Amino acid sequence: MDLYGFSWSEMDELPPGIGQYDDFHTIDWQRDIARDRMRHRYIIKKRTEGIWDFVRGIHDAWSGWLCVLLVGVAAGAVAGVIDIGTQWMKDLKEGVCPQAFWLNQEQCCWSSNDTFNEGDHCAQWYTWAELFGHFRDDAWAFIISYILYVMWSLVFAGLAVLLVRTFAPYACGSGIPEIKTILSGFIIRGYLGKWTLVIKSIGMILAVSSGLSLGKEGPLVHVSCCIGNIFSYLFPKYGKNEAKKREILSAASAAGVSVAFGAPIGGVLFSLEEVSYYFPLKTLWRSFFCALVAAFILRSINPFGNDHLVMFYMEYSRNWIFVELIPFIILGILGGLIGTIFIKGNIMWCNYRKQSLLGKYPITEVLVISLITAIISFPNIYTRMNSSDLIKLLFSQCGVADISPLCDYNRNFTNVNSRIEIAEAGAGVHRSLGLLTLALIFKLCITIFTFGIKVPTGLFIPSLVMGAIMGRMIGIGMEQLAYHYPYLWVFQGACSTGENCLSPGLYAMVGAAACLGGVTRMTVSLVVIMFELTGSVKYIVPLMAAVMASKWVGDAFGRRGIYDAHINLNGYPYMDSKEEYIYTALAADIMTPRRNESPLCVITQETMTVDDIENILKSTDHNGFPVIVSQESQYLVGFVLRKDLTLALANAKKTQEGVVGESHILFTAHSSQSSLGPPAVKLRKILDMAPITITDQTPVETVIDMFCKLGLRQVLVIHNGRLLGIITKKDVLRHIKQLGNEDPESVLFN
Repeated sequence: MDLYGFSWSEMDELPPGIGQYDDFHTIDWQRDIARDRMRHRYIIKKRTEGIWDFVRGIHDAWSGWLCVLLVGVAAGAVAGVIDIGTQWMKDLKEGVCPQAFWLNQEQCCWSSNDTFNEGDHCAQWYTWAELFGHFRDDAWAFIISYILYVMWSLVFAGLAVLLVRTFAPYACGSGIPEIKTILSGFIIRGYLGKWTLVIKSIGMILAVSSGLSLGKEGPLVHVSCCIGNIFSYLFPKYGKNEAKKREILSAASAAGVSVAFGAPIGGVLFSLEEVSYYFPLKTLWRSFFCALVAAFILRSINPFGNDHLVMFYMEYSRNWIFVELIPFIILGILGGLIGTIFIKGNIMWCNYRKQSLLGKYPITEVLVISLITAIISFPNIYTRMNSSDLIKLLFSQCGVADISPLCDYNRNFTNVNSRIEIAEAGAGVHRSLGLLTLALIFKLCITIFTFGIKVPTGLFIPSLVMGAIMGRMIGIGMEQLAYHYPYLWVFQGACSTGENCLSPGLYAMVGAAACLGGVTRMTVSLVVIMFELTGSVKYIVPLMAAVMASKWVGDAFGRRGIYDAHINLNGYPYMDSKEEYIYTALAADIMTPRRNESPLCVITQETMTVDDIENILKSTDHNGFPVIVSQESQYLVGFVLRKDLTLALANAKKTQEGVVGESHILFTAHSSQSSLGPPAVKLRKILDMAPITITDQTPVETVIDMFCKLGLRQVLVIHNGRLLGIITKKDVLRHIKQLGNEDPESVLFN
């Protein structure tokens, strides 16, 4: 028996659609989990009755592992295709490989006999200016390259927004705010569908290749969850149960971060810390397995040709010294400030977009932002290059063969195997510092306007870029301080040997983590992701110090990260289970109906007719109705959902003879009414006979805890067993917003 009072076999005989949810509605976690337990007990009981039932039981036991295995394989494969496509299309803006047009610049130069260095070209690769007969030092070459760079950017961005607007409107944006909301128990039909998967994947390649200030790492979480949703329908255990389906989606989100950063452990922690709402221990194991499989598949594809899962993987051999904790903490403070500026600026712009005519012209907005980005980006080498390439450059350490301006130091190498000595910065480094300052200001400003436009837009990479620029500049400053004053006691003698004792690339990595932490408010998962990017445990302390400082500073100006801020902006019914709510009101103060309002719409257990029920359904839009003994007693019997009631009535009219408008509706096993007249319709099987109830004197803090920790849709308020009212999730959210001096009507959905 389950909470309805019926066995699984009886419940299985109900009309199709019973127990399912409509679009933009909240699921009932307790009901769905109870239904799954009842289904599981039924399968265990039947296992001894025959070979087929035994096989069915075995299949049910390992179906969860099989599902996450398929999700991991598909997520890794799709991520590999996206990475390869992005690498080719981003280079297409600057040139082409005539001998094999399907190769990107680096792959094209692999077959060349020339030595290929970062920033150089090889004989096999032709820029667009060279194809038109102009060499690199020619003024016309710059003009032609500039025009074609802008043109390709507009073409890629235009194609991306057209695909999204035409085929899959839900494919725009990062997707993480909506994923968080869906995992909390909200239904958004089509958001994780096959068309969203296809268009998001293609649009991601186009949007990143266009040069817009965005990344593909955040949208990869959305893509992986689309894959998880699609595969869950192969297993009715997950496809027909929304609460169980979210276990697969949690594992899929871990796989998304795993393939985005090559960080399977970080992906599991990201799913646990940032997006998941219900995360039992078995989901932790399956998330780890799913992330592992996805990372293995992507590693097998090897999209970057460097045996790593990301382009900007770095290994640092130099240790850090104690005094460096001070600049690392300063980087954390600056990261928190940049994150706060970005969040407030982006939310203001998105709010303006919603309320103005700008929101009606999304294609024009994308093209204008793409045009501005391309025109301003091209003259500065650090904004022109792809964001992942820039992060790789900023993270890297200067070696003997590096010819990048960032590595223009006054060094005299006499032996290629000699140690790299600390040296004075040359003209190239000083010029790069000026360009990087301009790049930081531009990236911060343009990302504020870019995040939220109607193309797939990720935020991880732009945040990492801003932090890496900031960190590299501070790292160069610390390096020059150590060069000019190597015998300062704070350096503990580490810089007095003449060897390069500080690494600006390490500062870039710490700054990137600090800025991303300031924007997203991630902590543990972010440190682990950055640790997996470097492959070394020795930098965990600097990363932890910077990330914690970033979070403290960011929280001082506002506790919401960018994803929570967008959830709030869009009015999604999301209640953070990790947040503490302190209020002094009682349940009677927030329930419906309030004092002096019209009474609650209810259904009696045996006195109402089919016509009465249909009139209630037509005249109200409530998602469910309390069932009471009678209008006089008001004693609570149970709760019935609107959708279940509608489907059950329609099914009764089709299958049961003699049902007319005067037929009584019975929610009891036996009727006390007269047997004369048309046959009654028995709907006790759809009645929840154990709804969650509270008294009118229950504190609101307790009510909120029940909604957060139990995942409730509604609670019924009673007094001495008599029904007084109902509190829905929307009522609680409105109350929270009202006390926070926000518009309570901004909660858009049920």
